[in-house]
Order: sequence, then C-alpha cells, then structure tokens
Amino acid sequence: MSASKNNFKKIITTLALLVVLNLAGHFVFKRFDLTADKRYTLSPTSLQIVADVKEPLYIDIFLDGNFPGEFKKLQTETQQLLEEFKSQNSNIIFQFVNPLEDEEQRDKTMQSFIERGMTPVNVTVNDKGQQTQEVVFPWAVANCGTRSIKIPLLKNMMGASTAEKVVSSVQHLEYAFANAINTVSKEKQKKVAVIKGNGELHDILIADFVKSVRDNYYIGTFTLDSVAKNPVESLKYLNKYDLAVIAKPTEAFSEEEKEVLDQYIIHGGKTLWLVDQVSMEMDSLYNQNGANLAFPRDLNLNDMFFKYGFRMHSDLIKDIMATPIALATGEQGSATQYTQYPWFFSPMIYPTQGTKNAIVSNLDGIKFEFTNPIEPLKNDIKKTVLLQSSPYSKLIGTPSEVNLKMVSERPEQKDFMGSGNFPVALLLEGKFHSTYENRILPFQDASYKNRYKSSKMIVISDGDVIKNQLDKNFQPLELGYDKWTNNFYANKEFLLNCVNYMLDDNGLINIRSKEVKLPLLDKEKVYAQYTQSQVITVAVPIVILILFGLAFTILRKRRYSK
Repeated sequence: MSASKNNFKKIITTLALLVVLNLAGHFVFKRFDLTADKRYTLSPTSLQIVADVKEPLYIDIFLDGNFPGEFKKLQTETQQLLEEFKSQNSNIIFQFVNPLEDEEQRDKTMQSFIERGMTPVNVTVNDKGQQTQEVVFPWAVANCGTRSIKIPLLKNMMGASTAEKVVSSVQHLEYAFANAINTVSKEKQKKVAVIKGNGELHDILIADFVKSVRDNYYIGTFTLDSVAKNPVESLKYLNKYDLAVIAKPTEAFSEEEKEVLDQYIIHGGKTLWLVDQVSMEMDSLYNQNGANLAFPRDLNLNDMFFKYGFRMHSDLIKDIMATPIALATGEQGSATQYTQYPWFFSPMIYPTQGTKNAIVSNLDGIKFEFTNPIEPLKNDIKKTVLLQSSPYSKLIGTPSEVNLKMVSERPEQKDFMGSGNFPVALLLEGKFHSTYENRILPFQDASYKNRYKSSKMIVISDGDVIKNQLDKNFQPLELGYDKWTNNFYANKEFLLNCVNYMLDDNGLINIRSKEVKLPLLDKEKVYAQYTQSQVITVAVPIVILILFGLAFTILRKRRYSK
C-alpha cells in the first residue's frame, strides 16, 4: 500500500512540475541557437526594428499547401524566423495561407495575384522518375494600419535549381522581412531627387525604379534648368534631398550645374550616377544596315569625376560572359521566328566571388549594355569595386562601328586572356574635395566649401541598368525583366540595394551579408539507396521502440515479482 502511495505521489509531483513548466513557458520564451551559422539569431538591427512596432502588424505568408521538399524547407525557415520576431514583439502577427485551397476560385485567385505583381512559380516535382507540376506562390504580404507591402520569398536565379534558389532565398529572409516591417511600421523620412534637365531617361523608362523606391522614401524630380536663372536658390532646394539620382544624361552639364551638384556632394548629399561615356543604343541598330557608329559622349564631367577619385574611359567592354538578344531569323507562315544569340556588348555581370559588401552580397547576374570601364584613382577617398566584367573581357576603342552581324562571331577565350575584370560599378565614401578647389567659381555662393561633410557616391558606367522595358500597351515592365528573351536579371535588387546602402542609417542593409548554410539531400544518392533509406528512417526507430518496450516490460515484471 505504501508503494502505491509513493507511486501516486511521484505521479502527482511529475504532473505538477509539468504544469508549472508549461505555465512558465507561456510567459517566458527562450530559444537556443545551436546552428554553426547562427541562422536563428536575429541581428541587433532586426531586433530594434521589431521592438519599434507599436501597433498590430499582420503578415500573410502564401506558403501553405502540398509542396515539394525544397519549398517545405523555405516554409519551415520562414516560420522559424517569424516565430523569433513574434517572440520579441507580440504585435507581430502572422499566418500561413493556401491561396489555392478553393479549387473553384483557383483561376480567379491566380489572376488577382498576378495583377498585384505576385507571380506564381510552376515547380516540377521529381519522385523516382515520376514528374508532377505544382503551383507555388512564394510571396508574403505585410500590413500595418493603411500601409501594405509585398515580400518576395524566392529569389530569381538564372540557371539555378530549385534547391539552390531556396538556399539563396533563406539567406535573404531576415533582410526581406526586417525591411518590410521597417517599411510598413515607420513613416518615410529620407528624400530622393531624380535629376532632370540634361537629357536623362524619360520618366516611364525608370517608372519601376521610382515605384520601388517610393515604398521607403519620398521621391521627386529636380530639374537643373532652374540653375541658369538662380543657382544659389537651386542649391538650397537640392540640399533638402538626401540622395540625387542621375540616370543616363545625354547632354553636357554647364559649369553652374556642376557647381550645384558639387556643393550638394560636399555638404553631405549622396549621389547615384548612371553614366554612358559612349553614345550607342540597341534601338539604333535596328535599321536597314543593322549597324551604327559608337562614339565618345562628352558630358563635361571628366574633371569632376577626376577630382572625386575615378576616371570613366570612352571604351566599350566586350565580354564573353554575355546576355542574349533575340533577332528575327525568318518567317514560318504568318509568325516571325526569333533566335537568341549571345551579345558580347551586353555583359552579364556577377558579383565577384568573396565580395562581402552588402550591396552585392547574394546577388544574381545583372544585365549591362554598352558599358565602359571605370578606373579608380589614388586619393584619400575609400573606394570599393562593386561589380566588374568577367576575366574574359576586353576593350573596344571608340569611335567604332557596331553591327548586328557580330552575333555570328565565335570568339575564343585565348583572345581575351590577359585583360578583363574591368570595374563597372564603384562605391566611393569619405570627405570629397570640391571640383572647384583653387579654381574660379562659376557662381558665388556664401555657403561654398572646398571640403566639408562625409558623403557616399556610387558610379555605374551604364545608364541602361536602371531602364525598364515597356509592354505592348506602353506600360512599364518590372525592372530587370527582358521581354524579348523572357529572362529576369537582378538589376532592380542591385539598384535598390545601392539606394538603401546610402540612405540606411540603422544598418538594415548589412543584414544581407549574413551567410546561411543549409544541408541539402543528394537526391540521386537517396534514389539509389531508397530501400536502405526507408529502413533507416522508418523501420529502425520502430524496432528500437519495440525493443525498449520489451526491455521495460521485462524489467518491470522482475521488479514487482519479488
């Protein structure tokens, strides 16, 4: 009887301890990150952003349903991250939604997602030789008050397998959600000016860039035409902006305009330059001869750039690592046939292996077109080469003829050896010296300084990097999408990273440098050892459980039979 009482006391004590532990766990949340890459440890920036959320913020993740293993991994990693966010602030509320759960509304739902810019992904699932197609919406939407933003969960990577895309996407998750939470929970503060007046790209050709920047910053047009009438007032007005974007100017800058931009930089204004040093356009090749002359373009900026610490050369980069173009090659019936050819004047630029800068970390290929080399010069400004051409690239001097017949060329790598790796995007940081230091000023300004505040500048030697294409109704397509080849490049992500890096005071952009290593199954090995894998993962645990049960029963009988 005493043994029964002791057993009863032990059971009651155990149950009481479990209840206390569960209650404590309800009020106290603590997780231990034992991963080597600290995958589940939030950065201080993320923690601060989440802590600043003062009202309910709702996140809908459209990753619920019957997915292949790779997307199950993305789903799990997303849930783990958001649970960590929620543990820091109960205002973060999230749910997983299956948008295609209602089969009758399937087509209508898919169309509504596409209209909102959330394109689904068709995934081919291979299972022991059998292939099935699944539709996945790798998107999330964050809402806070009246503000809303969509969050892409799957990164576009040309030529990459689904598993490789998922690994890259998981590495990007913390930044994607932290940036979205920051966007919808805080009011805009920084201002971006798009400079006009010197033949820059038309508004509709940078519409997607402007639309994307508007999610986080105020953005407006600043025309330099007013400089000719009142340069001092123009400078005062420009100084109200935090960043100036100069997108592919085609007309020379006057000295007064240069002084306005120069003093804007000297007083701490950030600038994003997208400049073509050679006059050449793809559209100019679509004529009867299929050819045109590429010649240097004088924007009257060389002395300005030289003073800041770099030189842009008037050569074209020809790169074996090229993006394709589609050319009409004949007709079959009433439909024109198009064939894709590598176009060596349109390099596919990948971030250099080992590059740690957050702007280009974990980026896919970026499409350039008729780009020029940038030469960093020695001065006291810190310089970082963000992007450069491949080792198999060379320079073509200008003026020179460019002909569409060049698509038939089959250059050999040996012809490109000994050159290459030409910088095409350069980051400069520090206190710049004025272009007009020790020179006569184009106009007098009481606030003029030779050197004043630290600033940042990014120079890209191709204006078309920011240019979006238009659909048949002349509406802007997403930046980076090429409608002729149906390829998607990382131009948009790169440019938004540039903007965020220069305007980000809380270090949010640095989260992009976080590296996550996910162990992936070798499918071929699993299929080859399928039976063995089943035995190890299914049969062995059951056998161990049975043996443990038998041993426990035998020991119990021996104990109480005495």
